[in-house]
Amino acid sequence: MEVYYTIEKTAVAEFKDKGSKFLAYAYPVKTTDQVKECLQEVKKEHPKATHHCYAYRLGTDGLQFRAVDDGEPSGSAGKPILGQIDSKQLTDVMVVVVRYFGGTLLGVPGLINAYKMSCAMVLQLIPAVQKNVEAKYRLVFDYTILNDVMMVVKQNNCTVLKQDIQLFCEMEIGIPKSSRDLTLLRLKDIYNLEIKNL
Repeated sequence: MEVYYTIEKTAVAEFKDKGSKFLAYAYPVKTTDQVKECLQEVKKEHPKATHHCYAYRLGTDGLQFRAVDDGEPSGSAGKPILGQIDSKQLTDVMVVVVRYFGGTLLGVPGLINAYKMSCAMVLQLIPAVQKNVEAKYRLVFDYTILNDVMMVVKQNNCTVLKQDIQLFCEMEIGIPKSSRDLTLLRLKDIYNLEIKNL
């Protein structure tokens, strides 16, 4: 896999069914800590809501995920939310759906539909962004060759993740997997540049 899809913006959508109100919040997230922060933010904004159901998928391999029903019948909330994230093939995404109960029971099929629709609506508001799957490397070099290093980094669409530029420089970069071999060849051509796998 050389590319993945994610979102870069947040959005909110509202869905109503038989008096119940469902508010869906979508967030770009990279870590479980960010997931917790977003959830706290929504709970702070809606302390009186009946449920705060959510799902997320993280990582370019998409192997880190969770679906939470938060008191709704098992499988009626978190799974339909995750299902929508997956149907759009997104990762590094979290969707929280807040429910205000309207007095009429929706039943499990009704709940599945409501959570699915809320999530689908919010994800329609945000364009999916294609990103390169990157391999991470640390570069260690002398300041005198900074320009040579930056030229290769820019020309090969690498991402600078961290940098410490002084007389002696250290830089962490993400190289797109699709052009990794070529990029590494070009970097190895630079005299006195140390390349470490991360």
